[in-house]
Amino acid sequence: MKKVLATLLAGALAASMLIGCGASASTDSSAAAPAAEPQAQETATEASEPVAAAADAAGDVTIWYYWETAGHQEALNHIIEEFNNQQDSITVQAKYVPFADFKKQLSVGASAGELPDIVILDNPDHASYAAMGIFADITDRFDVSNYFPGPVNSCTLDGRLYGVPFGSNDLVLFYNEDMLAEAGCEVPTTWDELLDVAKKTTKGNVYGFAHSALQNEEGTFNFLPWVWSTGQTSYEIDSEGGIKAMNFMKELVDSGAFPKEAINWTQGDTMNQFISGNLAMMINGTWQIPTMRQEVPDMHWNVAMIPQDKQQASGLGGENYAVIAGGNEEAAIAFLQYATSKDTCLYMMEKMGYISSDSTIAANQFDGDPVYQVFVDEMQYANARGPLPEWPDISDAISLAFNKVITGDSTPEDAAAEAQATIDSIIGN
Repeated sequence: MKKVLATLLAGALAASMLIGCGASASTDSSAAAPAAEPQAQETATEASEPVAAAADAAGDVTIWYYWETAGHQEALNHIIEEFNNQQDSITVQAKYVPFADFKKQLSVGASAGELPDIVILDNPDHASYAAMGIFADITDRFDVSNYFPGPVNSCTLDGRLYGVPFGSNDLVLFYNEDMLAEAGCEVPTTWDELLDVAKKTTKGNVYGFAHSALQNEEGTFNFLPWVWSTGQTSYEIDSEGGIKAMNFMKELVDSGAFPKEAINWTQGDTMNQFISGNLAMMINGTWQIPTMRQEVPDMHWNVAMIPQDKQQASGLGGENYAVIAGGNEEAAIAFLQYATSKDTCLYMMEKMGYISSDSTIAANQFDGDPVYQVFVDEMQYANARGPLPEWPDISDAISLAFNKVITGDSTPEDAAAEAQATIDSIIGN
């Protein structure tokens, strides 16, 4: 069955390669209504209990991943070795595929009938692959009832579950405690307070606040929490809330507190500006903590939830597991049950710097570390981008809009209207 399915999928995958990065070859779901948003110390894996495979689960399982970090690869290989040693029905092996070649390799694999059984992928890309029919529907075969809603949403298409969240991260407000104290400011909790504190901490070469505003997915990831905080969705940019979010960006820039140069800053660049003392506050993610603690151990900084308009909101990052349809599905699911069990999950999260997507595991994952705990608390408000097969094109429209506002090339109203026209043409409104 796997080879038959692969043959059927090869055309669709090849077509998506020709269309270009971010475009979807799916036509059935292009007019579908997008999903609603927003709703709302190393652990030894030796302590893990062996996981019994399903009665009919046996054979080989291959996993494709794109991690270049040696530590990530070693951690995955470690749990695979443990799983293989704890039972003799299933043999799992992992294969590295460069991120830039991931879609191409899936296409080649589909043509040759040599698809893997599991893939690990970035969560914003999940829906586009699911829409191609590559992933198995595991709605009734894997329990995600204890998982945070955002990560589960990233694996869901048309109400069906096509994956398991692997590990998550989100965004919060980082602030320089000394700079805020010198300006006589408290940590902001609302947009008005953020604007006020940003202006008061802006002086000389120091800007009060910034986040990555690149015209790409990274920029969209940082901008969307403002839209979601108004109660609007990613697909409602030309709305009262969407325009309000654009206007808020304009206010920050016009006040001189937010640097226009942020349109060229990655999240890493933004962190470097912050630890160099050029920023009083920034929006950034969980993954920056180890670097900051190592490079500026004497700097007085802290984190807080992102200041809100009507409601709390954050952006969801991270990766998911997906089972390939027509592959060794039962054996793949048996491995995922092991990989997501508490002790094994905690081992992987510790090694890779992620928050467990399982809220019951995440609840005590960072006991005694108040900085990481803020990220865990924010997870319940972290929204998935999309999920929609055509999400990359929608993201491009959004990032272009707020870039035009930041540079002064467009008013918030005109930028929102332009982005909405693109969004409507994609989702069929």
